[in-house]
Amino acid sequence: MATEIKVPTLGESVTEATIGQWFKQPGDRVEQDETIAELETDKVTVEVPAPAAGVLQEIVAKEGETVGVGALIGSIGEGEGKAAGTAAATEKPKSQAAKAGQAAETTSDYGGGASGDEKASGNGAASAAGPSGKLVEVTVPAAGESVTEATVGSIFKKVGDAVAVDESLLELETDKAAQEIPSPVAGVIREMAVAEGDEVKVGALLLKIEEGASSGSGASASGPQASGSTAVGGGTDETPRRQVEAQEGRPPAPSAAKMMKEKGLKDGDVDGSGRKGQVLKSDVLDAIARGAPSSPQEKPQAARAPSAPDDASREERVKMTRLRQTIARRLKDAQDTAAMLTTFNEVDMKAVMDLRTKYKDLFEKKHGVKLGFMGFFTKAVCHALKEIPAVNAEIDGNEIVYKNFCHVGMAVGTDKGLVVPVIRDADEMSIAEIEKELGRLARAARDGKLGMSDMQGGTFTITNGGVYGSLMSTPILNAPQSGILGMHKIQERPMAIGGKVEIRPMMYLALSYDHRIVDGKEAVTFLVRVKESLEDPERLVLDL
Repeated sequence: MATEIKVPTLGESVTEATIGQWFKQPGDRVEQDETIAELETDKVTVEVPAPAAGVLQEIVAKEGETVGVGALIGSIGEGEGKAAGTAAATEKPKSQAAKAGQAAETTSDYGGGASGDEKASGNGAASAAGPSGKLVEVTVPAAGESVTEATVGSIFKKVGDAVAVDESLLELETDKAAQEIPSPVAGVIREMAVAEGDEVKVGALLLKIEEGASSGSGASASGPQASGSTAVGGGTDETPRRQVEAQEGRPPAPSAAKMMKEKGLKDGDVDGSGRKGQVLKSDVLDAIARGAPSSPQEKPQAARAPSAPDDASREERVKMTRLRQTIARRLKDAQDTAAMLTTFNEVDMKAVMDLRTKYKDLFEKKHGVKLGFMGFFTKAVCHALKEIPAVNAEIDGNEIVYKNFCHVGMAVGTDKGLVVPVIRDADEMSIAEIEKELGRLARAARDGKLGMSDMQGGTFTITNGGVYGSLMSTPILNAPQSGILGMHKIQERPMAIGGKVEIRPMMYLALSYDHRIVDGKEAVTFLVRVKESLEDPERLVLDL
């Protein structure tokens, strides 16, 4: 008895889809829940799993056809079947052979394929055989409780490349950070399911690796030069679908194409956000909302005030990364939500600098890490937070949540944007332990290897604009926290000391705080306590 393959429910407002690609051909063996086809809708690309194990008997809807939700697209029968892409035309169901009009030889998943004459004579057997090793799927890993999707960033490898265990394959950008995906096995990449810029969900397929294979094995692994391959149901040679998509991009989704035609829009008028740059219906709606032009040349003037033609030609538009979009949204939300206010003070850094100069060599020799300023600042902040707990608290609805611990976030600038890894229980650490943990987090941030646990749960944040030369600034809160301390450049200035003018290394400190929960008196007192601890470091040792 045959099991029907039907178009699954695609979402509340989605009623139809286009058959994007079949991964199996009639006669191929399929396992239950194995991906056998791909559907393209207005919104997303959906993979269709096999409803049962068996043999793919018939493909009813071919690639490129539009089908409705619940429509029959194929069927699965009982039996063992054969490996995908290796069967001769005589093994196909009669109905399929009739539709094809000839005994067409199907290509393998990796592009190769031989004509019937070649197969009969034994030529081209290697290219028809495909890879012999086990295919290992690499999927999007879970990145935290609140992260459900990511954007594909840089792809470091391509189909046919050999990879080693733990070698970086590609980079994923989430709302929180950029993450490199390592190879789980050694082998050769046989299939790349995504392209740079694709939006992917947790668990989605990224690529497939043939475990144990070596580079160059499998004559038609990449398939670009494969000849004599024909599509099911046709009799003409053509470049495999995946290669065409990689070179030319996907055509607009059916509903998007229809709407573009109705509105008189051309291909260049709408930027696609779907897989491989495919234009979706939502992209067309966005373009119309922005006032899309009737010709690509008018596009630069539609989004903003007119520019001179020569100026427009020298401009460059780059889509914001997911991380940058999140940074922008969170900072603006903090401004819109909190009653932010900033208070300033200045600290004489001579005592800390003298102490650092005196003990830095011995400190590094004993602890294996350099003695910087952040250890002192973190300890000073923790002492002040214990005295002024409101700065370490947050508002939750109509309640104030006081934290009896200090998880101090350290803002770190990377080439992809600002991230804030957290030193957990910093109040229980020594200066050496703080410096070690900070060094680990800073390296992980710049290498794109921060985990979600490294950036969650902060109660207060320190940001150091001084490393870039900033003399004074007003930092923005890292919501839902109620306080953030801004460090700045150490600048020698003339100061009145004991009735005399002396040149001292001074730093401006800025405390931005949420005035809804922190009063002015508390904010000023907090900043004074930080100043006192830094100007008299013995207070840190004596817990004063």
